[in-house]
Amino acid sequence: MKEVSFDPNIYDTIRKNIRRYRLEKNMTSSELAEMVGLSHEFIRQIQSEKIAYNFSVDTLYRISVVLGVSLDDLIQNPDYDKISCGVE
Repeated sequence: MKEVSFDPNIYDTIRKNIRRYRLEKNMTSSELAEMVGLSHEFIRQIQSEKIAYNFSVDTLYRISVVLGVSLDDLIQNPDYDKISCGVE
């Protein structure tokens, strides 16, 4: 059976990707929040490493649509393959 490994920091990966894609689009957190239909405070919390893991698949989907990226893009950790394979 194929060995499966998981990104142990998936929420941090998602947070960083949301922020990165938002900044690439020259979009503020407030603009993203308005377009997604959530409060600015909630979007700010999603991007903060100090907040609990409290965002849903629906929220991720809405954010991905607004940012024009796939859900895969939001969960992709470019460094994870190196970590899981032991390559540094």
